[in-house]
Amino acid sequence: MIFDHITLFDDETTRLNLMPLTLTRPVADLRVGLLTIADKWRHLARAVDYKTVDYLSVKFGEADHDTPRLYVAGHLLPSDALIEALSALNPGEALTLDDTVIAFNGTPSRFAEKSYTKSRPISPEKLNSIDHLWGIFGKNGDEIHRDLKIVAANRESAPLSASCTLIGPADRLFIEPTAKVEGAIINTTGGSVYIGPDAEVMEGSCLRGPVAIAEHAVVNMGTKIYGATTIGPYCKVGGEINNVVFWGYSNKAHDGFLGNAVIGQWCNLGAGCVASNLKNDYTLIKLWNYAAQRFLPTGLQFCGLIMGDHSKAGINTMFNTATVIGVGVNFHGSDFPRNFIPSFKEGSTAGMSDVNLNKFFKTAEAVMARRHVDLTDADRHILTTISTTLPR
Repeated sequence: MIFDHITLFDDETTRLNLMPLTLTRPVADLRVGLLTIADKWRHLARAVDYKTVDYLSVKFGEADHDTPRLYVAGHLLPSDALIEALSALNPGEALTLDDTVIAFNGTPSRFAEKSYTKSRPISPEKLNSIDHLWGIFGKNGDEIHRDLKIVAANRESAPLSASCTLIGPADRLFIEPTAKVEGAIINTTGGSVYIGPDAEVMEGSCLRGPVAIAEHAVVNMGTKIYGATTIGPYCKVGGEINNVVFWGYSNKAHDGFLGNAVIGQWCNLGAGCVASNLKNDYTLIKLWNYAAQRFLPTGLQFCGLIMGDHSKAGINTMFNTATVIGVGVNFHGSDFPRNFIPSFKEGSTAGMSDVNLNKFFKTAEAVMARRHVDLTDADRHILTTISTTLPR
């Protein structure tokens, strides 16, 4: 089924629950598996855009013509049951979950006015969604498998170099023709491994699926990657990584452990940086929640670092279990910070201060220029809004 036009809209409660990652992007721009949520829907529609809060709309805007389209909540992942329910919606009809609209067939004006002719309920068992931060790494393995069915459909993998060792089924390994993989050990017994265009996996690296290495990503020598892990576009990684999602353009290039974590865009973890994902007493974990402005139970035993965009950690930095770092944070020092650092703060356990925004922009420009990406006026507007007007 191919839809004509899908607009992915932010549910405000979910957007708050997914902060700090959604401070800088709509919910549907989150990466889960190899692809972002929006990219998953782009394989099912001729056009996909976003309806989000005003300050993000300067970069992630909705088409301004008042023509009919299908509105879908941005935290919903495509599934057969959801696609069937969306296909059955007539013009003016809404799809609801516990009286909350999660999809609508109609024009922007009718969606804004909540002018629905009929509501069709759907049971939660038929939905697959990202409602909390830990859902990103928790569902990453299943989404890697689903995404590879899309990305690698009806294509053959490039051959694996004779310098590498493959353990497990060969049909679970897909290497793009322009990828470079030499001297690596790849285990597909537990899941698929994908190595994207112009990505490089250096000698001595060990990959245990499910693993997705996106385009232009680099896996440094001797890296150990356990599933379910995604290394996003243009990322560079090293050390030991277990069930982590890197959004893109971020670095953890040196030794150090990271597990059950999500790292945003344009982040950097210095040499020797480590983050705990399990408490010493094995008790269940609480995580900072932006909506509640306090730590809330997750029901998890394993949860590591959650880091917002443009944040950095100095060499030998240590993070406690389930630490949340906002946007634009620069933390350094060898002692543990508290489990939540608000956006645009810098310093160490000796003291934190507000980040100077002009200095921050100069650093961001330099960082992005290394990857031939410009810091746009829209980016500046979003980051300034986060720094000056939003709860951080």
